[in-house]
Amino acid sequence: MTIEAINPATEEVLDTYEALDNGQLKGRINKAHQAFRNWKKVPFEERARLMMAVAAELEKNADEYAEIASREMGKTFSSAVAEVKKCAWVCEYYAQEAAVFLSDEMIETDARKSYISYQPLGVVLAVMPWNYPYWQVFRFAAPALMAGNTALLKHASNVPGCAQAIERIFRRAGFPEGSLTNLHIPSDMVKSVIEDRFVRAVTLTGSEKAGSIVASQAGAQIKKTVLELGGSDPYIILDDADLDQAAAICAEGRLKNNGQSCIGAKRFIIVESVYDSFLEKFKSQMSEAVMGDPFDEKTTLGPLARPDLRETLHRQVSKSIEKGAKCIMGGEIPNGPGAYYPATILTDIKPGMPAYEEELFGPVAAVFKVKDEAAAIELANDTDFGLGAAVFTKNLARGERIAKEDIEAGSCFVNDMVNSDPRLPFGGIGISGYGRELSALGIREFVNIKTVSIA
Repeated sequence: MTIEAINPATEEVLDTYEALDNGQLKGRINKAHQAFRNWKKVPFEERARLMMAVAAELEKNADEYAEIASREMGKTFSSAVAEVKKCAWVCEYYAQEAAVFLSDEMIETDARKSYISYQPLGVVLAVMPWNYPYWQVFRFAAPALMAGNTALLKHASNVPGCAQAIERIFRRAGFPEGSLTNLHIPSDMVKSVIEDRFVRAVTLTGSEKAGSIVASQAGAQIKKTVLELGGSDPYIILDDADLDQAAAICAEGRLKNNGQSCIGAKRFIIVESVYDSFLEKFKSQMSEAVMGDPFDEKTTLGPLARPDLRETLHRQVSKSIEKGAKCIMGGEIPNGPGAYYPATILTDIKPGMPAYEEELFGPVAAVFKVKDEAAAIELANDTDFGLGAAVFTKNLARGERIAKEDIEAGSCFVNDMVNSDPRLPFGGIGISGYGRELSALGIREFVNIKTVSIA
């Protein structure tokens, strides 16, 4: 079986890759396990040195790696470069902090000595998506490897070049063979990897459907999982918001990564007293999107990652319009090659419409008018998702109260778009998943939190 990498901007086949057969797959799993037996004994200082070498490799060759991502999944070249450099940041962060995060914690008990020790689990399988083909992997790999685990990477089938590059990055930096191993396999072979006795845990970033399947398979084997799934992030615009600022941030949040981000701004909930003014400014900002070649410096909106993803998005838009939603800009598939879709705004959205019930994974904004703050909070929470959210208000105490106490999500930002930062925990609730990545909490997801007591 072969895996094809296809440029979504031109529809050309970039390269083909041979999928592993069962024997080759088993060999790579065994190699990862053998690598773990040695890697877990390597001191933090040496792990940190190698992880800093990974960061240096990413910084030095950012353009090389960014080009692969732009060609395989269509993100603009400038955003791909920024993604690669963000990966260097997370590597540096864990190289500097891992030893502190995983240091023994002394606990006073009746014993002579008792403490908590954080020990690596073993081989961890990562099932990763295409939308941030480097960042999603590195935000798992950096803490997992610094904790003493080894990693198997089953990447999305449309970014095989990125997957291969990631393994190459770690080898170039001097990591031992088997530390991070790329698996060119189809999705139907993931179950056999999860069932392998040497695989101790699984992390997945992707759709809620994929998360449900993988969690069920891992649960049957009683293996730990962390899931970061879809989102339908609400952005609340209150009556005292700076509308110019809010409109600019909301448009950027919706169009970022060609609208293909789990934590992208999805639903815009505006208090009626400022609705018309905000919508005018928001439409103006969205209209500035320049759709085109990802390698053109003027382009701000590249293609979706695959034609089928565009078809799904357009079907959601069309069905919402059929049920009464209004399309005030965009909403039509452009002529010509490539999986392009224009910046789009839908209004008058009601329950029962795809734009209300489902995640819109592309540059489509769902806009809602509500009476007041209470109604905005109620609508924001009227979803099964719970990944991120944002609140816009000049009253920072008001915004903080809503963010902390009222919004049901894993992250909530005030006067800013939702984003991930190595220093802060990242993850969701509801069908957006469970567990946390990044920060001290993220590195502790795949360790044995061991009690040691000496009488």
